[in-house]
Amino acid sequence: MRRIHVKKELELSTPHENAQTLMRLYEIRREPTLRDARTWFVRSFHPATAEDVVSAMQSENSAYLRMVGGYWDMVATFVVHGALDTPMVHATCGEMLAAYCKVEHMIDEVRAALGQPGLFQNVEQVAKDWPGAAERMAGMRQMFAEFAASE
Repeated sequence: MRRIHVKKELELSTPHENAQTLMRLYEIRREPTLRDARTWFVRSFHPATAEDVVSAMQSENSAYLRMVGGYWDMVATFVVHGALDTPMVHATCGEMLAAYCKVEHMIDEVRAALGQPGLFQNVEQVAKDWPGAAERMAGMRQMFAEFAASE
């Protein structure tokens, strides 16, 4: 039996649908385990090298690392594929930059070390298109360095 594929015209979400999706994503962020993972990621995960990321992936915090990375990559994938409005995500998802800035400066090495060439690929694309992202992430890296120094 031969299947016929019909290519549909891409239907972009309305602002209201975008807002509903963003609210649902916010609800997911409030889930207790993901909240714990996000707290660990921001407060305690301070990788200086790709090997630090590999070590974290092999530690008891592996699930946290995968949860946070997977969550933000999913959100970025929605943006890259047009399911979410880019300016709305920029206005409401600054934490995506906080997560990405932890590995952005060594992303190629992390991808190679983990054998995952597509790791954070969509987050990387969203960050490149985010006005002022480089400066904002530089400030975040400074804040994270201060967190690490105070531990």
